[in-house]
Amino acid sequence: MAEFDVIVVGAGIQGAGVAQAAAAAGHRVLVLEQQHPAYGTSSRSSKLIHGGLRYLETGQFHLVRESLHERTLMLQNAPELVTLKPFYIPLYRQTRRQPWQIRTGLSLYAMLGGFQKGCSFSSLSRSKWSQLDGLNTQDLHDVFRYYDAQTDDALLTQAVLRSAIQLGATVAMPARLEHANLHSTGVEVTYIQNGSSRTAHGRVLINATGPWVNHTLQCVAPTQPLPSIDLVQGTHLILPGEITHGIYYVESPRDGRAIFVMPWQGQTMIGTTETRYCGNPDDTRPLNTEINYLLQTLKHYFPAYEKYTLNDITRSFSGLRVLPAGSEHAFRRPRETLFAVDQEHSPRLLSIFGGKLTGWRATAEKVMQRIDPSLPTRRAVADTRHLRLWPE
Repeated sequence: MAEFDVIVVGAGIQGAGVAQAAAAAGHRVLVLEQQHPAYGTSSRSSKLIHGGLRYLETGQFHLVRESLHERTLMLQNAPELVTLKPFYIPLYRQTRRQPWQIRTGLSLYAMLGGFQKGCSFSSLSRSKWSQLDGLNTQDLHDVFRYYDAQTDDALLTQAVLRSAIQLGATVAMPARLEHANLHSTGVEVTYIQNGSSRTAHGRVLINATGPWVNHTLQCVAPTQPLPSIDLVQGTHLILPGEITHGIYYVESPRDGRAIFVMPWQGQTMIGTTETRYCGNPDDTRPLNTEINYLLQTLKHYFPAYEKYTLNDITRSFSGLRVLPAGSEHAFRRPRETLFAVDQEHSPRLLSIFGGKLTGWRATAEKVMQRIDPSLPTRRAVADTRHLRLWPE
C-alpha cells in the first residue's frame, strides 16, 4: 500500500493550494481528482484576484486585508497569470451608494492594502467619461477608478497544481474516491483509477471538493456529521463586443447587487448572480431568470448592447459557492473559509468549506497549521510566499 503524509481529494484551487503547501513543507502528497483540475467552481468564477471591496459593507475587514495581501503576492509570483486592471465605479442619480460612501470605502481599501502598488484610487474627470466603452452617461454624477487584478482561474489552478507536482506531489487523475476509513494512525483510502481499485494510506485526508464537500464526507467511516451549508449559484454570460478600457463595477438596476462587466478573451463577460441551489452540483447551469437579469443590467449601463438577445450569448456558465446555511441573503453571510475536522487534536480528516479564489494560498497555510500535529517532522523545501507560478 502506498504511504503518504497528506491525501487531498479535489484539484480545484483549494486542493491544489493545499497540495502545493504540503509538498513545499516536505511532505509526501497524493491528490485524487475525479475529473480534471479546476473542473468545478475554480473554472467558473468571476476571474478576479481582488480584496473584496464590497465585503467592507459587512465588516469583513480581516478577509479584505488578507485578500489584498494575497493579491500582492500573486502579482509578484505570477505576473503572466495575474494582472492589475483599472476598475470603474459609475455613480448615477439613482445609485444607492453615495460618492462619500464610495470614497470612504476606497480609502479604507487602500489602507488595508498597505498603500502598496495598486491601492490608489481617483475620481475620473468628466472629460474622460466618453472613453469608457460607451458607458451610459445620462444622470451620471461621478466615476471612481481603483485597481484590482484579473486572472484565468483555470490556468491559475493548473499552475498551482504543477507547482505541487514539481515539489514532489503525486496526482491520480481521473480518480474517484470510493471509501475512506479513519483509524488510529490516519486514514486508508480506496479509489478507482483506470478501472482498477487502489488503496493508499495517509496521516491526514483533506476534503477539498468544493460544492461536493458533503458528498465526499459520506464516503468516510466512521460516519461524519454533515455541516449545514447552502450552495449558491453564480452565473456569468459572455457576449461579442469587447469592453476594452477596464472592468466596471456596477449596481443591478433591479436590486442594487454588485455586478462586474469586464473584457474576457476578446469579448465581454458579465456576472454574477446569487441563486440558492439545491440539486446535484454536477447539474448546475444558468437559469433563464439569471440570464435575463444579467442582460438587463448590461443593457442598462451599455446601450450598445440594447439589441442583444439570448441568441447573441456566446457562452454562459455557472459555479457554486459554499456558504454557511442561513436565512440571510447570501451577500450578508461571511465569506471566511471554514474548516471541519474529525477531532480537534491531531485531526485525521479536514474538510474545507467555501473559500475565495484570491485566498487559496492563505487557506492552504491555515490548513497546514491545523493539521501540523498529525504530521511527521519533515524538512521544508520551499516557501509558498515566494514560489513562482508559470502558465504552461
